[in-house]
Amino acid sequence: MAFLLVSMFLLVLQTYAAPPEFVQSLDLGPGLTTNYTLSPPPGTSKRAPHSIIIGVRKGGTRALLEMLDIHPEVAAAATEVHFFDWEENYAKGFDWYRELMPYSYPHQITVEKTPGYFTSALAPERICAMNSSIKLLLILRDPTERVISDYTQVYFNRLENHKPVQAIENLLVRSGALNTRYKAIQRSLYDVHMLNWLRHFPLEQIHIVDGDTLIRNPLPELQKVERFLNLPPRIMSSNFYFNQTKGFYCIRSDGRERCLHESKGRPHPVVNGTVLQQLRFYLREHNRNFYRLVKRSFDWQ
Repeated sequence: MAFLLVSMFLLVLQTYAAPPEFVQSLDLGPGLTTNYTLSPPPGTSKRAPHSIIIGVRKGGTRALLEMLDIHPEVAAAATEVHFFDWEENYAKGFDWYRELMPYSYPHQITVEKTPGYFTSALAPERICAMNSSIKLLLILRDPTERVISDYTQVYFNRLENHKPVQAIENLLVRSGALNTRYKAIQRSLYDVHMLNWLRHFPLEQIHIVDGDTLIRNPLPELQKVERFLNLPPRIMSSNFYFNQTKGFYCIRSDGRERCLHESKGRPHPVVNGTVLQQLRFYLREHNRNFYRLVKRSFDWQ
């Protein structure tokens, strides 16, 4: 009789399947486990994002999304979607994109982040075509430090995949001159990429988060984001605590404490002083151009 009841229960579960994010494991007793499904909360739906964190890679996008997700009126997409910058994804259509968004209530705003959007030639036009009034979040850090962080991520990824690695100087310099074609340097030309975004969006729709300040003192930057997104002030200083071991702020929310993945905050290599000076000199004029475009300056070397 018990076996018959379990069989009928499993049949019902298979008949009324829900999206993967609502699948959980159910223990039915010794030797009997199955997956069961939960329906989406009543009154929720999957909607196109109201705001997108467009970049920049290694600028602090994950930290910004995790910290913003503290807010009860924010529903954050779990993964980087790469819809507007990857052709194979864009070809799948808008319905495919919306299905990757989280379920949210009418009073919430949906936020997704894909750092590759900022440096994509096509993303600004495509996002504008979806919603010309969307609010965009752009988190930036010192462009020289961003180059080194970019290298560091690739370096460790190659090590983990047992691929050969190069010293950063060998990538930054070619034939005695700065290798300005190096992708990590190209991504730090903020003025070049910003100009492309300003062709499609007014500056008032792009809020720039100071990534260097967010690391040192997250609350003021997040309060500015709340105001930009017209969210009521809900993020508080008690939501953060400094982790001495990791050397950066972690999050305290809903009775839980969590830090960013161990891949975040990796130590940077020591770069040859002359090479570092070349890199900073090259980026300096681009930084000035960027300041003029956005009508504000940053404490970048």
